[in-house]
Amino acid sequence: MSLLEFYSRPLVKFDPSLKEHRQIYYKFVENRSWGSSPYRFICPEDHGMDLVTMIQRLMIDWYVHKEFGRPAPKPERLVRQKKKKMVDKGLKR
Repeated sequence: MSLLEFYSRPLVKFDPSLKEHRQIYYKFVENRSWGSSPYRFICPEDHGMDLVTMIQRLMIDWYVHKEFGRPAPKPERLVRQKKKKMVDKGLKR
């Protein structure tokens, strides 16, 4: 093992739920450099994209799930109303 590997920053998987990771990404967006990052984020092969795109997608998914985490209600009531209106129109004729 070389000395460069001994002193290098630790490899870490990006986790958007950690505030520190989000702040590091924000600094990257401001400076366009990972120089101030205490970690080296890894990009798993199953993502098939570069690191920045992977982080952007993870953050979008995390923020969307955080804001809209509840599943959307099913529009059953609207369907019933529409069917009822159609039946009412048929009876009036």
